[in-house]
Amino acid sequence: MKRFVFWVGMLLIFTGVYLAKEELVEYTYELLRGETNVSLNYSNEYTRDYNYGFVNITDKFNITSKEEILNVYYTILNSGIEEFSFFCHKDYSECINDVIYINDSQEKVSALNSFVHPYNSFKSIETSYDTLGKVTLKIIKSYTPEQIISIEKKVQELIDTKIKDTTDKREIIKIVHDYIIENTKYDSDRSDRNIVKYSSNIAYGPFIEGFAVCGGYTDAMAILLDRYNIPNVSVTSEEHIWNGVFIDNKWLHLDLTWDDPIVSNGSDVLDYTYFLISTEELHKQEEIQHNFNKDIFKEFAN
Repeated sequence: MKRFVFWVGMLLIFTGVYLAKEELVEYTYELLRGETNVSLNYSNEYTRDYNYGFVNITDKFNITSKEEILNVYYTILNSGIEEFSFFCHKDYSECINDVIYINDSQEKVSALNSFVHPYNSFKSIETSYDTLGKVTLKIIKSYTPEQIISIEKKVQELIDTKIKDTTDKREIIKIVHDYIIENTKYDSDRSDRNIVKYSSNIAYGPFIEGFAVCGGYTDAMAILLDRYNIPNVSVTSEEHIWNGVFIDNKWLHLDLTWDDPIVSNGSDVLDYTYFLISTEELHKQEEIQHNFNKDIFKEFAN
């Protein structure tokens, strides 16, 4: 009988501890949801420190509106961290529904890669949440550490042998533009026939393998632009991607893919038709594949 009473008592104690733990977790969540005390104290060497018209860096991870969700996503992605949790404020009843809506809005989520360094861009984002309003993002990166090491070695070679002591930003951009085009072939197998032989959609293709599609050209240029602290974005349309560059106090377009045209006789051509031009000039040349969303790329709206 005593043994039975003992085990019943232990069961009650353990049950009480478990329930207390659950209540403590819920209470902690409620505190977090009610107060803005969640912080992201992480950044890697590729974190950008400037804002855009579409998204801004934020220190508010206890969200109260749909408008704040993309800023949180962008800030997490831009930091380079691979996993982070934020909270829905207790008074924001539609928060999880809005998170789901934004996750399902591929244009907006995919656009976030346009505003971060290529090495911090995502291949995919896994989003999980619970009934208490905790939302966790797990970032699957576009680049492996090994790819980054190889690319950075090639970038340093380019700087040491081609750019050297050049300080004029336009001249630096021209040197990089010419180098990438002269050392890269357009990967028509991938773009036209969906035959994937190279990592041509990222900078590893042009820098290491010598092949690129538009994403590879754009990432390669973006990596060099960031090296020289030149603000830039990757402008996207439904069919294409190219660089947007802030230089001489204005935003201009730079499209290496279209400056490396495929000609019928197979010869290599280096062109400057799409070298640092305005939106008006861009659309005079070609408007269908360069028809970007000005609600996202607000810097080029005028």
